[in-house]
Amino acid sequence: MSIIKININDVAQHQEAAQQLLEFAGSERVFLFDAPMGSGKTTFIKSLCHYLGVKNAVSSPTYSIVNEYEADDMRVYHFDLYRLKSEAELIDIGIEDYLIGNNYVFIEWPELIMTFITSAIKVEIKFEDNIRYIYAQLIKSS
Repeated sequence: MSIIKININDVAQHQEAAQQLLEFAGSERVFLFDAPMGSGKTTFIKSLCHYLGVKNAVSSPTYSIVNEYEADDMRVYHFDLYRLKSEAELIDIGIEDYLIGNNYVFIEWPELIMTFITSAIKVEIKFEDNIRYIYAQLIKSS
């Protein structure tokens, strides 16, 4: 299984890192961000949104659960599932509708959503020798 490692320690590197991640993902549009609180998930998602052409301000959807953004010819959905406790809550917010189509979907705290995913790019943020890296790989449900 192919894995990509990208240095994102400096915010100045984020646009190049966003390009590398999106090129690695190819046609995959669902990204699952798995990292500890405060590790930079939202900050990097802001960079991805900017790279995709989102013009409006990108912010954390911690309280709204999902933020929707307009990019050039698509929508970008940014989820923060930290406060959700069950798959029933995902169904209540219409998660399945967000996952269809050709829009980008960035999901923080993705544990609950795994039964709804057929394939995605799993993105882990890790620290090595005080440097922040993204590790990404394609995952498919069995």
